[in-house]
Amino acid sequence: MENELQKKYGLFMAIAMVIGIVIGSGVFFKAEKILVATGGNLPLGILAWIIGGIIMIICAYVFATMATRYEKVNGVVDYAEAAMGSKYAFYVGWFMTTIYYPAITSVLAWVSARYTCVLLGWDIVGAEAMALAGFYLIGSYALNALSPKLAGKFQVTTTIIKLIPLILMAVLGTIAGLSNGVLIKNFTSGVIADVTTANPMFTAVVATAFAYEGWIIATSINAELKDAKKNLPRALTFGTLFVALIYILYYTGLAGAVENSVIMQGGETGAKIAFATVFSSLGGSVLFVFVVISCLGTLNGLMIGCTRGFYSLAARGLGPQPNVYKNIDANTNMPSNSAILGLLFSGAWLLYFFGANLVPVPWFGPFSFDSSELPIVTLYAMYIPIFIMMMVKEKTLSSFKRFVMPVLAICACIFMVIAAFYAHGFVTVLYYLGLFAFIMFVGAFFSSTKRA
Repeated sequence: MENELQKKYGLFMAIAMVIGIVIGSGVFFKAEKILVATGGNLPLGILAWIIGGIIMIICAYVFATMATRYEKVNGVVDYAEAAMGSKYAFYVGWFMTTIYYPAITSVLAWVSARYTCVLLGWDIVGAEAMALAGFYLIGSYALNALSPKLAGKFQVTTTIIKLIPLILMAVLGTIAGLSNGVLIKNFTSGVIADVTTANPMFTAVVATAFAYEGWIIATSINAELKDAKKNLPRALTFGTLFVALIYILYYTGLAGAVENSVIMQGGETGAKIAFATVFSSLGGSVLFVFVVISCLGTLNGLMIGCTRGFYSLAARGLGPQPNVYKNIDANTNMPSNSAILGLLFSGAWLLYFFGANLVPVPWFGPFSFDSSELPIVTLYAMYIPIFIMMMVKEKTLSSFKRFVMPVLAICACIFMVIAAFYAHGFVTVLYYLGLFAFIMFVGAFFSSTKRA
């Protein structure tokens, strides 16, 4: 008899998935990029955080509506199948399994290693960083593959831990900035450095996309979530609202800790400088350990989705060797074969990220792109047909849920696509789309239902 995934997670786990995956590296990793993109213009940077948060909340609300109606093995793929049919659902699942999950997971492994290196005073692109990135990637896989329940507890624990530095900086950084005048100075100084992008706002909003991304991965556990049709929408709605609020407050607190120029010039050490300024050198180092744990918690949440990618295809009789990858381990209740292949793809994307973004001369020539942002924007583009068909098919929904929110979500997705072209350049995006098209072409050979 074939095993099935058990209902082992509750509402708190689902909320922890949303908050824990989204909050992590991005708010630290992209804060400096947003300041640089806007030339140190703090109000413009905060506006970018607000726009990015609104886009996330709108899209999450629409998917939360769909989550009350559909429940199978992988949320976003289920919704694509209900709206557009099995063929489109396969390509969404294939993209998420081969590009989105492993690409973002690999970046998180490096970001976790990056902040560990900052803490230890090591080079963030040297051998130490890459060795740590590989270790973190394999360690996260092992935790999920060997004990999914332990991985769930780790997710909840790190979610609580990662809120500590954010809340402390949001509160104490703001108070310190108001008392010493730094916050007011940062708000009123305007542009303090040359802006190198054609449209600073678009570049900044696309940067927030990485910081806000991950909430959709929480839908990957809906087959393992108790009362998923009620708990998943609650988790998506509450989680995304909470994340947007805490990000804006943290960014404001950061501006109260040190001048914008310090964050911009500090690069990867900018966040550590800010924490040390507010909490002293020792206190800043302790809180920065929490930052590293925060990144590892996000990596764990992404790996939860990554290990289930090929299983979500195989459960539909699709993808390579579906009878192999839909197998569930009787002892761990994990799709072990799917997890192994997910790790392999994550390792490949880590190698790509290093060769495309961290070496002096990119290995892949014009095909070198930022794999932390463009796959996310691609997913937003793939949402658009789902939202359109939702308006066509879901006739029992209220006008607000059927038309108003999906239209807003479509506008938000189109905005992200346009912003990506401005942020990364038309030529770079075209080369990325070429690689995307090739991977989708390979996927076409596995798009037919195969059953034993």
